[in-house]
Amino acid sequence: MKNIKLIEVPSEIGAGTRGASLGIDAIKIAALDFMSNFFVHFPSEKLEVENKLLYEPIQSPYAKRMQGVLTMYDRISKAVADSINAHFFPVILSGDHSNAAGTIAGIKMAKPKSKLGVIWIDAHADLHTPYTTPSGNIHGMPMAATIGEDNMEMKVHDLDEKTIKQWEQFKSIGKINPKVLPEDVVFISLRDFEKEEKYLIEKHGMKVITTSEVRRNGAENVCRKVLRYLSDCSDIYISFDVDSLDSSISKGTGTPVSNGLREREVEDLISKFMQNRKICCFEITEVNPTLDKENLMAEIAFNILQRSVNVLMMN
Repeated sequence: MKNIKLIEVPSEIGAGTRGASLGIDAIKIAALDFMSNFFVHFPSEKLEVENKLLYEPIQSPYAKRMQGVLTMYDRISKAVADSINAHFFPVILSGDHSNAAGTIAGIKMAKPKSKLGVIWIDAHADLHTPYTTPSGNIHGMPMAATIGEDNMEMKVHDLDEKTIKQWEQFKSIGKINPKVLPEDVVFISLRDFEKEEKYLIEKHGMKVITTSEVRRNGAENVCRKVLRYLSDCSDIYISFDVDSLDSSISKGTGTPVSNGLREREVEDLISKFMQNRKICCFEITEVNPTLDKENLMAEIAFNILQRSVNVLMMN
């Protein structure tokens, strides 16, 4: 039975649409509406954030609010590493997906010799860099930073020295770079990415499992296939972006995309993964109640969270 610790990271400075910082409270409200005492059960830590930067001028158009993101990464990585070292299983409730790179850094800081696998359940690859980004939003970059990629081959922008220095810091949080090998990443329900990201997926032969494959083969078979693919990894981190769900149900997120997973498919998938002892950390991200109706996205996220943690506790 695992000792679970909740780490709340209501930071949204990496996102392009405002409101993801409210996602954690929306999930807690969903729990109350379901008359669940889930959030009373577990120790939790709420990290200080840098959301005040949303009111300040942007320094770099290709890595917006990067200094604040670096500050967050120090906090997130330390909180995750401390939790793992204290024999907790960290469950991260996060604002925007840029925070995931800090989580991964924390796992590697606690387990520097670990061969870490990543299951990235997301409509987007998040493989942009400041050299290729169409938006400058850092929530589109955590996976590139994690595998230590600049993607100079597809370079679009010339960066100033400060941005280059910050990007190098970003990749090297925890003094480990790369933190994950590209072949140890599995994308699930990936369906919205630019040619620069496609280039990296093909360059590294990164594993992609489509929505239709999940639907055709079922959660159990997909889970078995993914874990077999990551069998060389000693630890596995799961990152669940709610925009992996179909846009018909994922209205309460900043970047909804059609042809996504159904709620039950995600629930079944993550629950199956949670039965494996290599899973060392779980993150749920990008719930934005300001874009939602009747808190539906947060309710779905809470159902998935609760079932996943229940399975975790039984194993």
